[in-house]
Order: sequence, then C-alpha cells, then structure tokens
Amino acid sequence: MDPQFSVMEIHNSTSVEFVLIGFPVHPNLNIILFLTFLVMYIFTLFGNMLIIVIYRLDACLRTPMYFFLSHFSILEIGYTTVTVPNLLHYQLSRNKTISFQSCLTQMYFFFFFGTAEFFFLALMAFDRYVAICHPLHYHSIMDSRSCSQMVSASWILSSLVPVCPTSIISRLPFGGNRRINHFFCDVGPVIKLSTSVTFLADLSVFMVSALVVLSSFLLIVYSYVSIIVTILRIPSATGRKKAFSTCGSHLIVVTIFFGTVIFMYVRPASLDSADHNKAVSFFYSVVTPMLNPIIYSLRNKEVKEALSKVTGRMYPRRKPVTVICTIMH
Repeated sequence: MDPQFSVMEIHNSTSVEFVLIGFPVHPNLNIILFLTFLVMYIFTLFGNMLIIVIYRLDACLRTPMYFFLSHFSILEIGYTTVTVPNLLHYQLSRNKTISFQSCLTQMYFFFFFGTAEFFFLALMAFDRYVAICHPLHYHSIMDSRSCSQMVSASWILSSLVPVCPTSIISRLPFGGNRRINHFFCDVGPVIKLSTSVTFLADLSVFMVSALVVLSSFLLIVYSYVSIIVTILRIPSATGRKKAFSTCGSHLIVVTIFFGTVIFMYVRPASLDSADHNKAVSFFYSVVTPMLNPIIYSLRNKEVKEALSKVTGRMYPRRKPVTVICTIMH
C-alpha cells in the first residue's frame, strides 16, 4: 500500500486518537497532583464568579471598568475550563487518549479564550487611558452603547481568529507518533506530530498570533505611556498616587500575562523544550486565572467595599457596612 495513502487513511478515520502525556509522576503522587489541580480549579471558578456576582448586585460597580472586568472573569472561567477538567480526568485515568475531533475542539476554544484575553486586557487599558488622560470626555466616549459594542466586537473577533489555523490543522495527516507531550491539545505540539509539510499551518498560527499579540500590546503600551505622562504632570503627590492606583491591578495582570507569553515565545531556541513549554502554559492558562481575582479584589477598594456590602446582605445580623462609591475618572 502506498505510504501517503496509508497516512491519509489514518487521518481521515474517525478512530484517530492522540495520547496526552500530561504530567507523568510516580503513581503515588497522582492523587496529590489531582487534588492540587482540583483546588486551583475550584478557587478559579469561585473567585471569578464572585467578581461577576458582585458586579451584578452592586450598583456602585456599574462602570465601564467593571463591565470589562466581569467579561474578563467570564473568559477566565472558560479559559481554565477548556483544559483543567480533562487534566483532572487524565491525571487519575490510565486511558490518556483524546480523539482527533475532541483535540481540535479543545485547540479552538483555547485559542479563542486566549485571543479574548489579549483583547480584553487592551480594552481595560484603553478604559484607564480615557479615564485619566481625557476625564472630561470619559462619559461621552465610554458610554454604555460604546462599551457594549467594544465587548461584542472582542468576543466576535476572538471567535473568528482561530478558525483559519484550526481549519488548516484539521487537514494535516498524522501517522504513527501521536503522543503529545502536553496536558492539552496545544497548537504547536499537535502540528509537530504531522507527517506532512506544516509550513502553511505554522505560518497561519504565527500570522494570527502575531497580529493579535502585537495589536493588543501596542494599544496597551500606548495607553500606559500616555497614562504615565499624564500622571507625572499632576502637581500633587497624593493625586499622582490616587490616579495610578486606579490602574494598578490591571497593570499587574498585564505584566504577569505578557511576561509569561514573552517568556514562552521570545527566547533562544536552546532554551526551548517541551517540559518548559508545558510548565509555562500551565502557569498562564491555570495559575494566572486563579490569581487574577485575588489581584483585583486585594488591590481594589471598590471591589472590597462591594464584597463587604454583598456579604452584609447575606448576613443581616452583622453590622452594616457603609459604602462610599468614589469613581476615579
């Protein structure tokens, strides 16, 4: 039988499966890793859902910044849910196979939520830019209609970005080696397993990723350069501190997320390894979504006050908390 035909026959078969290596450890340690991942996942769900709930319940948080933050929490839940439930299953199961269709679906949604994270970080930076650099025009620029349109455009564009790369990868032939040294179907490790020339697939992934990362990165850099210049012009030290505090939480999240992405993709080839890539992917896809609610709640006065107010409603016997809503524009 012709080898090329044999490969394509395997590829087109519905029985094609990949094997996810995940985090191979001693069997006695599997349960420890399972419980660790489970606690992190539950904490991520709880923390991000809490932000969504307090935004809905507290009228003081009905501002563009928290509107974007609530959508950001939604995508963080989706981002983690794409990978962690399967990771939990494979950590305890002896059967670590995943079908080709399921692999493509996971790849698409991971790409989708990852793209949405870049877009929403850029939107939140733009919101702080308008609030600090153009405070008199803030309400006219960031009205409810404009914010809804920006959020809708971000979700729609994020859903379209992975279509081309995923479609090209779905047509690649895969032969004998189908072991993916990762804990989910990431684009790079899957492409490497193909038995044909992958130039077009690699190019499509690079082009759309570069476009998304570069556009969002440039908007964020421009926003924060303008913010810093504006803050430095404020004569009062107290005023400068107060203005900068309104974007401190977002700046921390941006630094963590872009820092891990840059470390992942911008480094010498000699430092590139599957284990390093797996560890970094775990950090920005699992650890970071867990940390974001902590960063926004601990460093944000309005979120802490809203949380206290919601808690007071749930436990009315406690002393009421006086909430002063001060929105920095």
